[in-house]
Amino acid sequence: MSLRVLMMGTGTFALPSFQALMNSDHEVVGLVTQPDRVGRGHHRHVNEMKQAALDSEVAVFQPENVNTDESLTTLRDFKADIFVVAAYGQILSGELLGIPRLGAINLHGSLLPKYRGAAPVQFAVLNGEKETGVTIFQIEPKLDAGPILGVVSTEIAAKETSGQLHDRLSELSVPLTLKVLAGLESGNIERIVQEKSAVTKAPKIRKEHGLVDWSRTSSQICSHVFGMQPWPMPYAYLHIPEKKSSRIILLDVVELNANEADRVLKLNPGQTQQVDGRMLVKTGDGVVEVLQLQPAGKRPMSSEQFLCGTNIENAQFAGDNQS
Repeated sequence: MSLRVLMMGTGTFALPSFQALMNSDHEVVGLVTQPDRVGRGHHRHVNEMKQAALDSEVAVFQPENVNTDESLTTLRDFKADIFVVAAYGQILSGELLGIPRLGAINLHGSLLPKYRGAAPVQFAVLNGEKETGVTIFQIEPKLDAGPILGVVSTEIAAKETSGQLHDRLSELSVPLTLKVLAGLESGNIERIVQEKSAVTKAPKIRKEHGLVDWSRTSSQICSHVFGMQPWPMPYAYLHIPEKKSSRIILLDVVELNANEADRVLKLNPGQTQQVDGRMLVKTGDGVVEVLQLQPAGKRPMSSEQFLCGTNIENAQFAGDNQS
């Protein structure tokens, strides 16, 4: 026996599970995804979910508002047993959730109840978590609050960016999705209520969140640098005496211990020092070394390459671009 599955997803987090479902014994009856968007330069954004559906001759539905009466009628016409949702991008109404006989399940990139919200992967990296994972839960009208149906966990590697972790979690969700569907199909699945006291939030990340706050600890700054990649990218403005300030994207940093950076520890947060050809920056509690960066309008480069043409004596990283 197999289930009639309607997939609802837009972001690439959903793609591996969607492809696995199309190659499984289940019948994927359609894909609901966000309408096509035109980006900068009038270039149409490539929706990989939509392309995968078209390649497999799966019906695609792209409503502006999935909760209208017209949209609900279309969803009923799919006659799906279950809706599988991942990175879809619209809030689902109670009426919509009641359409399939098994309801709707969501693939979420955290160990719920930690990091409910739009950016669970980024917040796990930003907060220096050592472990995260994927949770599949039954969707209820309240945000990410339904009972847990399955979990898979993984360690977060040193210097793993949010983008790298996102891609790993999307692959880890594949066997978990198939396992949960099998349990729902057989009726033999445990539902675990989320512990309300353990709930934390992961709201949407905005472009301005990429700005580095040098008053924070070295550990927090390192987590920020890797958590903000690939978007919105971690950045700061470098102020060099008698020069115009420049926007610098920080791509790789490492925390130094006090013995390695005696001279820099006496500086103020954000002040830089070149020591033995290395680019060091004072933080709220210590020092970080910048290993790779990208000046505005230029390609990524090592700090050694950057220092060949830039004198950072008495320079300062700060939170604005005022000269």
